[in-house]
Amino acid sequence: MAQQHLDRLTAVDASFLAQEGPASHMHIGGIVICEGPAPGYEEMLDHIRTRLHLVPRYRQRLAQPPLETGRPLWVDDPTFNLEYHVRQTALPAPGAEDQLMRLTARIMSQQLDRSKPLWEMWIVEGLDDGGFAVVSKTHHAMVDGISGVDLATVMFDLSPVPVAPPHPDEPWQPHVEPTGAELVAGGALGLARVVAGGVAGAVSLARNPSASLRALSEAGQGLGEVAWAGLNPAPPTPLNVEIGPHRRYRVVRNRLTDFKEVKNAFGGTVNDVVLTVVTGALRDWLHSRGVRTEGLELRALVPVSTRSSDERGSLGNRITVMRGPLPVYIADPIARLRAVKAAMDGLKESKQAVGAEVLTGAQSFAPPTVLAQASRLNFSTRLFNLIVTNVPGPQLPLYVRGREMHDVFPVAFLPKGHGLAVAIMSYNGQMNFGLLGDYDALPDLDRIGDGIEAALAELLALARRRGGAGRGDASVNGSANGHGAAAPAPTTAR
Repeated sequence: MAQQHLDRLTAVDASFLAQEGPASHMHIGGIVICEGPAPGYEEMLDHIRTRLHLVPRYRQRLAQPPLETGRPLWVDDPTFNLEYHVRQTALPAPGAEDQLMRLTARIMSQQLDRSKPLWEMWIVEGLDDGGFAVVSKTHHAMVDGISGVDLATVMFDLSPVPVAPPHPDEPWQPHVEPTGAELVAGGALGLARVVAGGVAGAVSLARNPSASLRALSEAGQGLGEVAWAGLNPAPPTPLNVEIGPHRRYRVVRNRLTDFKEVKNAFGGTVNDVVLTVVTGALRDWLHSRGVRTEGLELRALVPVSTRSSDERGSLGNRITVMRGPLPVYIADPIARLRAVKAAMDGLKESKQAVGAEVLTGAQSFAPPTVLAQASRLNFSTRLFNLIVTNVPGPQLPLYVRGREMHDVFPVAFLPKGHGLAVAIMSYNGQMNFGLLGDYDALPDLDRIGDGIEAALAELLALARRRGGAGRGDASVNGSANGHGAAAPAPTTAR
């Protein structure tokens, strides 16, 4: 067997490994609900097996160089067993949706085994409508939300008739397992590539001094804004407490057209409306907990994809983050939308994302122990109260072995000291929310889900009272960025 090319984890990917603890699971995932009946287990295995070559990372595991001489590397798993990763189960009667959500929460409460490829897929039968579900779980070190949408090609077809992709003539064989010396050399080669890239960039900037000065100025401003954000911590809330390993999960179905109708009536973007709805739900939930919200502004960690169009479908994380304000002190929903839009416009014009990229680039040279500390700093409770991530999905129906996919719900992750994460994904006219909560910190997670429904209904009623789509509010006007193209936009926060 041939010797394999060794891919070293990026600084961002390694930081997700460093951040993981007994109560903080760094995997993400989702639920897909399809019409029934479910394909047979062997049929599903064959379906996945014929497409697994499209995502080679799914047959690779982590390998740590001796004495932590560098970040981990991806190597072929010599004992890869598809049956271990694809699992079959069924709900007891009556197979209600709340049973599926409890099962999903239980699956998400278990850490992935780092000695194997970092993913699982559960085929769930016995849904009360005769359909079936697929619950997926993948470590964040391996894939982010944007590339995860592209990796759905492993499972989904664009038509009811499955079309098998071109397949290699020879069956997959793992490469020879690398020795300790080869792992050290692979890590050093990865570092050399980073250094070479930095040198090439420096040479390019040296040939263009004005561009060099602009880049240095932007980086300096960005680092300053990141530092300022760190000196201005997020406020203490009941969301930011010690968490355990167990989870609750709640979903909220919405129509994408409703968000667009609000956006068209009052200006801004679909993502501005999403953040406003989340803000309204959190305001209601805080009041239910007896927390006063006068003058209180929460901070949401909003992941932003920096993946270029020619990198779509590649593995690994290309993300930075911005800290978006959630003004729970504002009672009026339109004024709340106006404040969210102004804040997000300011963040987009600021250098905060540039600063985050500079820090990520600097971490590429950091030894593993320093990198672990930096990742904990990035996810410090001081900086944000919860994660809110919005992932664009395809706006056309998808199929699994001829069965149409009806719903998709995303699952985010809970860093240490964070009891709630909100993930949103659009698909075929839907705009669905997945709420992941710590089991003990959020026994009232349903209150937040109900609050999302109520906050959107309130905005929608006001938009229709105003006269429907097409009448922008002069004080909120901005570029009305549409949501819902089949191809992902440059960022997850739009």
